[in-house]
Amino acid sequence: MEAGTPTEPERAADRPGTIIRRHGWVTRIWHWVNAVAVLILLGSGLGISNAHPRLYWGRYGANFDHAWASLPHFPAWLTIPARYNLAISRRWHLFFALVLGFGLLAYMIGGLVTRHFQRDLRIRGRELRPGAVWADFRRHLAFRFHDKRDPRAYNLFQKLSYAGVLFVALPLAILTGIALSPGMNAAWPWVLDLLGGRQSARSIHFITASALALFLIVHLVLVILAGPLNELRSMITGRWRIPE
Repeated sequence: MEAGTPTEPERAADRPGTIIRRHGWVTRIWHWVNAVAVLILLGSGLGISNAHPRLYWGRYGANFDHAWASLPHFPAWLTIPARYNLAISRRWHLFFALVLGFGLLAYMIGGLVTRHFQRDLRIRGRELRPGAVWADFRRHLAFRFHDKRDPRAYNLFQKLSYAGVLFVALPLAILTGIALSPGMNAAWPWVLDLLGGRQSARSIHFITASALALFLIVHLVLVILAGPLNELRSMITGRWRIPE
């Protein structure tokens, strides 16, 4: 059982102001490793994008082909490195792609072993009923992000967003990244065929990265609204104070 799993006596003591254990060590370690990896991947990815800021569908795409999207030139303060250097951006991107991939694999194994996914992220049928969804939405509008009856539990929107990131966005980013690697193309040519060609893979990769960036922004905003010191402490030590 992952550290932080409540017992019945602990649940009885869940009162406002009480400090409880909310996040286990598996979640906390992966959270920070993943945060660093994603931030560096986004910055280095923008540096790579500046080399050819156009997106295409299909197998081929070049300057005179029709692009479905023309991207802006991203400023130096957003890119890694801060000056344009395609080779260095690719090195940073490749290294932290490995960190992201193996980190996600370790987290998946840890989540299964500790039953974190089944216990904390499983979406139950009653949570998807219209009345329950509407009630959760209203609580978000009122900046109440936890259920006072079970403060440790993730709410529905947290479960949906975390499941989307863990089981859709991150695996898709990794798969499309593999498709863009010439070495991986030689080993697994079927990946490009599955994604509809190299340029389609590049477009999907950018769309997925944009979705992850949006999730990161929303996540940070909600952390600030929920109480940044309390939320930060919970992700470092696992201890979280139940809000009044």
